[in-house]
Formats: sequence, structure tokens, C-alpha cells
Amino acid sequence: MGVKGEETRARLIAGTRELIEAQGYFGTGLNRIVAATGAPRGSLYFHFPGGKDQLVAAALTEAGQEVEALLNAPAAEGADTAALTELLVEAFAERLVKSDYTSGCPIATVALETAGTNEALRAVCAEVYAGWQRVLAGRLEAEGFGPAEADTAAGQALALLEGAVLLASVRRSREPLDHARHAVRHLLGKHKA
Repeated sequence: MGVKGEETRARLIAGTRELIEAQGYFGTGLNRIVAATGAPRGSLYFHFPGGKDQLVAAALTEAGQEVEALLNAPAAEGADTAALTELLVEAFAERLVKSDYTSGCPIATVALETAGTNEALRAVCAEVYAGWQRVLAGRLEAEGFGPAEADTAAGQALALLEGAVLLASVRRSREPLDHARHAVRHLLGKHKA
């Protein structure tokens, strides 16, 4: 695939990411993606012969990798788990405020819509969340938690943050994320003010 083809593919993924996060899977049709990205319909099927589900899966995977990279860099430098959750809180809060509370977690909207109806997309969402949890659990293990305890605590922290994103969105306030930040600190035994 040439440079132009890669650019078109990247444009389709970026446009889909933006649309599905704000409007959901069911609110984002292929015509809307084509219109928003300016990509020819034929290019969509050339790059994503599996259609909408393949394109959405690529968008979710890319978004998930970006968040995982956001966590991995400070984790590699030895940042503690509380600092990593701070990064997530701030990243999600910034996205919410910037989008007027339509976009927070890049995975949540599609995960909520498709978990019970689309096995392929459910699996993609599950793998993205599992990747984030592995990063957090890895840091907890480095801080002295046992493997099972680290995995459980990482899952709890992630659940707190994801729930806070939902509450922040419907309340149109970052306050639930700030509360979740403190709850995660408490959960992890940090007890910082």
C-alpha cells in the first residue's frame, strides 16, 4: 500500500474514532464516516473489507494502544500506580471537558453498546481494557503486591475510573473523576489528600 493509501486508511480510522466515541456504534453509519473523512466509499471497503465492524475494531484498537502507551512510558520510568491512575483521570477529564462531555474514554461508548450484541467488538474492547489492566497490575507488582492481588487491585482501579467517566459525562462535571482519583489512592493504600 502506498503513502496515499496509508493516509486514507489513517483518516478513516481517525474519523471513525471521533464519531464512535461521541455518537456510539449505532449512531455512526458508514455514510457518516465517509462524509466526515472525505474518503471514497470504495477506499473504505478496500482497507476494511469486513466493513463497519472491522473499521470500528481498528479504531478501538488504535485508541486503546494510545492510552496504553500513555501509561507505559511513566510506568517504565518507575511511576507508581497512583501516578498512572492520575494520568488516566487527567486524560479522560481533559477529553470530557474539551468535547463538552461527549468524549471521555475512547472505548466505553462502544463497549457499552455492543458487549451483548457483537462478539467481535466485545472481544476487542475486552482486550483493550485487559491491556490497560496489565500495565497497572505490573506497576502494583513492582510496588510489592502479589500477582493475584495486583491484578484484582488494577481491575478495581480501572472499574472506578471507567464508572467515573460515565458519571462525569452524565453530570457534565469532572467531579466524579476527582472522587475516583481519591478512591483509587485509598484502594492502593496511598491515603494522599
